Amino acid sequence: MAAWVLLALAPVAAGAVLSFASYYGDHMVLQQAPAGAVVWGYGEPGATVSLALSRDAGIIIMKKLVTVKGPSGTWMTVLDPMDHGGPYELTATQGLENVTLEDIYFGDVWLCSGQSNMAMTVLQVANASQELAAAARYPLVRLLAVAPARSDVELQDLQRLDLPWAVPTAANLGHGNFSYFSAVCWLLGRALYDARQYPVGLVEAAWGGTPIEAWSSPRALRACGLLEDTGRVPPGQPVGGPQTPSVLWNAMIHPLLRMALRGLAWYQGEANAFLHREQYSCSFPALIADWRRAAHAASAGQSQPLLPFGFVQLSTYRRQSPDDSFARLRWHQTADLGVVPNARMPNTFMAVAMDLGDEHSPYGSIHPRDKQTVAYRLQLGARAVAYGEKAVVFQGPYPTRALLDVTTGLLNLTYSQELVWRRRDTLAFEVCCSGRRGWVPAPLLAVGSRRATLALAGCGLALGLRYAWAEWPCEYQACALYNSQGLPAPPFLLDTSREAPGTAQPAGIKELLLLPSSPGGL
Repeated sequence: MAAWVLLALAPVAAGAVLSFASYYGDHMVLQQAPAGAVVWGYGEPGATVSLALSRDAGIIIMKKLVTVKGPSGTWMTVLDPMDHGGPYELTATQGLENVTLEDIYFGDVWLCSGQSNMAMTVLQVANASQELAAAARYPLVRLLAVAPARSDVELQDLQRLDLPWAVPTAANLGHGNFSYFSAVCWLLGRALYDARQYPVGLVEAAWGGTPIEAWSSPRALRACGLLEDTGRVPPGQPVGGPQTPSVLWNAMIHPLLRMALRGLAWYQGEANAFLHREQYSCSFPALIADWRRAAHAASAGQSQPLLPFGFVQLSTYRRQSPDDSFARLRWHQTADLGVVPNARMPNTFMAVAMDLGDEHSPYGSIHPRDKQTVAYRLQLGARAVAYGEKAVVFQGPYPTRALLDVTTGLLNLTYSQELVWRRRDTLAFEVCCSGRRGWVPAPLLAVGSRRATLALAGCGLALGLRYAWAEWPCEYQACALYNSQGLPAPPFLLDTSREAPGTAQPAGIKELLLLPSSPGGL
């Protein structure tokens, strides 16, 4: 490992010796074409730094000259777009000084962030020993782990690394509990390598117990009226990380966004099920938009303006809990629209995880061990949305039409995909009826090709309909409805009190307007 790593882990003052920024190193992956990889570091203000990319016994294939800026003492350049492959060497020279990074590859770079379910390591997942043994088969999926850090101001560079760029091994994938390296991030990257067959660079920046406010810039918080102090810890919640607004954005995300990225993966929300929950439908889209804007600007336009953004919808917590905080947060993760991508969250994709409950997880039921299914569903979205693989199905079935037979009290829901009725004894649907308090079960009577028939007898006017609206909605991989590819129908909350305008239906049949509804309104 090049000696510069030790220097770059601490802030570098103007006039310092030549070095790369902290997250450049041997074994790294740089973003491939059509983007140009961004490279930056430190040097003597006013000096000229020469960068040379070489391979095959030192044959130089690209050179760049850049001037070190004062007073920051930093230099930055964008390499010409490179096709995937390697290995290469990258040498920076300033006068008589030079620093060389070895075993560099070009491929796709993904940044993974969030709280403890993202921080869970491969050591902690189901079938951990087999997963760790498989690491040796993926030498071109490279790893970088950012050390947990906080700052009251936006930092130029990372404070330190937990894992400098490395080839995956059982040791660095199973370093410890909730440390490094992220199981979800690794399994996602491994699946993308299998699908794309070129190098993948994975950057983990996660910290357990942290709310979205800590990962959000002041700009994003201001957009949602969330700049007030969020320093309190919700009752009954463990103190797993800083709760202060923007401190993780400042220290762990802002510095990374100079590097060109291919996509982002996010697993967070448990902390916000009990803190500013109803604002999450604003704060999450605001974070996505802000990270994208910042990444595009900081990388000199090399990261896409609508950088693909994937996330995991919350899994489960307490089996018998009557609390619907997790259900509400799942809804808010979609900006109250139920599915993604949508108008408020373009170029996004979601892995539904509400059917992956793990009551006996040694890390608590809030930390299910089946991260393989999570990553599988996430990589389907990445392939479909980020890579445009049109044949890949990445969403579960979602209702598109509702017809109510007033005479029989039957509601027929038409879905977007073929339905598989996996669990018949689950009271998955509930209806809110006029003249009644609360929600009552709406039994699922029959499932056809794309139709589900519910019994609303005795309900009168149905004000709202919801599906899988519980903290623990079903047993493991046994919710009521899936598609033929095994993807679960996501939870939803719909306002069914209004008839669709301009529809001509037979007497006694009403077509209901399927509009997303606010949880507080029903």
